[in-house]
Amino acid sequence: MQKQRSLLALILFLVIAAVTVIVTIPVPLGLDLRGGSQLTIQVKTTPEIKQITERELEAVQTVLSNRVNGLGVSEPVIQTAGTDKILVQLPGVSNPEQAERVLGGTAQLEFKTQKPGTETQLFALRANRQQLKAKQDELRSSKDNAAIEKNQQELENNQKAIAELFASLETPLTGKYLVNANPLDPQQGGTSWSAALQFNQEGGKLFAELTKNLAGTGRTIGIFLDNDLISAASVGPQFANTGIAGGNAVIEGNFTAQEAQDLAVQLRGGSLPVPIEIVENRTVGATLGRDSIQRSIYAAVGGLILVLIFMVVYYRLPGVIADIALIIYALLTWACFALLGVTLTLPGIAGFVLSIGMAVDANVLIFERTREELRAGKSLYRSVESGFYRAFSSILDSNVTTLIACAALFWLGFGLVKGFAVTLAVGVVVSMFTAVTCSRTLMFIAITIPSIRKPELFCPNLPTLNKAEVATK
Repeated sequence: MQKQRSLLALILFLVIAAVTVIVTIPVPLGLDLRGGSQLTIQVKTTPEIKQITERELEAVQTVLSNRVNGLGVSEPVIQTAGTDKILVQLPGVSNPEQAERVLGGTAQLEFKTQKPGTETQLFALRANRQQLKAKQDELRSSKDNAAIEKNQQELENNQKAIAELFASLETPLTGKYLVNANPLDPQQGGTSWSAALQFNQEGGKLFAELTKNLAGTGRTIGIFLDNDLISAASVGPQFANTGIAGGNAVIEGNFTAQEAQDLAVQLRGGSLPVPIEIVENRTVGATLGRDSIQRSIYAAVGGLILVLIFMVVYYRLPGVIADIALIIYALLTWACFALLGVTLTLPGIAGFVLSIGMAVDANVLIFERTREELRAGKSLYRSVESGFYRAFSSILDSNVTTLIACAALFWLGFGLVKGFAVTLAVGVVVSMFTAVTCSRTLMFIAITIPSIRKPELFCPNLPTLNKAEVATK
């Protein structure tokens, strides 16, 4: 009995925690519920790049992420679709032409020289930029759209101010001259992680000339992607005569492994001569989103109420216990959505509703096994215990196969299909807990209460002889 009380205390704690999470952390809504724009972007091959690989997709995806951040969109979704497409979802963006204008075109990577006498200004502006970016991350978590837009405008003004401190060469060094960029770990040279650059022959000459002019001056080479400074590197005085020749260079800056990897991806994204084309631009209206939410809520609540009523009518006291467990299940599952940052979509809601049915299915198996044991003449305690024991293997098998299907959908699908897989998988895992732990704990506590320890409350059609046998055991 002490074990059951401890489990009951755990269940109560989880319910209180779940309610707290639900109240404090809203679940973000997907494009189909919130409204906005969805663009499908085709990444094309060129004579130089005859096949689009994961490397090219990663670089293009990084560039698109930077451009989406420039739009000030909260909770965007940018993911690959197939082997040569990228899906961009922009919740809340009602102007698809603006999104297409910003996201379209090939990335522009430029190497610029810092103007003399601007060292102090650049240091102050870069420090301010770091503060604004950190603030933007906090604001996106708070979902304060007005503050996000205001801070984004400050970021854009900061970006323009930094760009004004740099000037291009007469023959600008751009990404088209960059052959490759990779992170470089300390074992390959240097004292910390860095980024290695490789230019073609013409780019190597331009880079040598640029570094020769800046060597030992204290001024930096500004590396801009879409007019946004991603790195500023100084050149040592030892290169004053020849510059950094040979077409190879290393950008050092006490980077972490992730920072070096991110910089290399950004450089590759700007250097890839891969054209992109927006092949679909779809807009979902906010009104449609509100209607979808309302109908989904009606469907979910209506289905839940019907299930609760059925369980009570058919299974009596165990049905009441199952209903309590089902409500606990719904609270815990929704809290998991909030904690995991699941973006809720219409298929996601469908997965949630489907998992409710599966949670009930586990209780049905348990209660039917319990009735079989009661009809066989076993005591109430033994019948309940045996019911859970005999049903567990069936519950485990069905849930494991469902989780395998969810894994396949998540791995092979994209977009809304992944949302369905995630919500269904979370629901299945939580339903296992509520069926095996919550229902079991509440059932064993119920049979210790004399006033409700009546066989007919657990099995309405139990023969009279069996009722007497059960009551005496």
